[in-house]
Amino acid sequence: MKTLLLCAALLAVGGVALWVIFNTEPEVRRESAVRETAMLVEVERVETGTFRPEIQAMGTVRAAREVILRPRVGGEVEAIADAFVPGGEVQAGEVLLRIDDADYRVLLEQRESEYQQAVAQLEIENGRQEIALRDYRQLNKDLQPDNRALVLREPQLRSAEAVVRGATAALEQARLNLERTTVRAPFHAQILTREVNLGSQVSAGDALARLVGVDTYWVETTIPLDRLRWLAFGGQGGASPVRIRHRSAWPENESRSGYLFRLIGELEGDTRMARVLVAVDDPLGRETGGPPLIIGSFVECLIEGRELRDVARVPRGTIRKGDTVWLMRDGRLAIQSVDIAFQDGEWAYVRSGLAADDRVVTTSLATVRDGIALRLKPESNAVDIATTGD
Repeated sequence: MKTLLLCAALLAVGGVALWVIFNTEPEVRRESAVRETAMLVEVERVETGTFRPEIQAMGTVRAAREVILRPRVGGEVEAIADAFVPGGEVQAGEVLLRIDDADYRVLLEQRESEYQQAVAQLEIENGRQEIALRDYRQLNKDLQPDNRALVLREPQLRSAEAVVRGATAALEQARLNLERTTVRAPFHAQILTREVNLGSQVSAGDALARLVGVDTYWVETTIPLDRLRWLAFGGQGGASPVRIRHRSAWPENESRSGYLFRLIGELEGDTRMARVLVAVDDPLGRETGGPPLIIGSFVECLIEGRELRDVARVPRGTIRKGDTVWLMRDGRLAIQSVDIAFQDGEWAYVRSGLAADDRVVTTSLATVRDGIALRLKPESNAVDIATTGD
């Protein structure tokens, strides 16, 4: 009996112990909330003010003045200037070559003799006129006008005067031909090609050389039609300035200055863009010391447009789909719509939608949603603090 009571007591104690254990065990709970991780980004401060956008275009260097030099008389080339070689530079009026002038000197003497003879005949006829007028007065008769002109030798006088005028013209032509045996540079130029040499036999109109003026070169380029309204053409003072670079030939920091000269009244055939001319003074860099332009080279033109006032400027790559930008405001992403006034190769100029203290996100994001958490990369944070300190 005691044994039964002991077993019952043990079972009761064990049941109570099990109940206590199961009812006091710690409860395991699963955390369902996921901590939101802020994305690392880089930002740039928005610039506001007045800017001049830069329109980028590629163009080909052309000669503003070019001529094929041709003689106006023929003969043998008897002398050539030292500068009359390909690549030589000559001043306006400088002698380039001389043609043998012996025949032209002989012809000039002949024309001078003919002129003197014509003048002598005119003087003789004038003497005869005086005699005829005296005889007519002594005759004291009224004659018909035609008969009176014959008696006074008026036709003979007009003929003698005509001969003098013809001899004068022939003499002047002979003098011109003699002067034209000396061929001079028509303007300040560089010799590109030379077609004759000492002893060459040339005729009037033969090609002697190809010359290009070196005071000004043109760069012919093309620009989209919708950008013409941002440009100014004309003289150097009021025209849009242009910076010219030749990346394959010049150092990175080297450039030349020009200005927008003319709008050609014809579209480029393939691209249907407007053709324009950029003028560059002193293209060989004789006065400015800049790198020389070479005719036919392909160069880059950076054309300054008209001023854009009261706009915000951001990197062009920060303009997102639908003309929006990503801003960082209070550590959160804000997708902001903007009104873009103009875009060039590097910048977008925003008319409305941005303020001077806005920070534009330049980093590409995998997840884009208004209000997601952002944090600055360390280097971006340093730049941002420095900017704020200014």
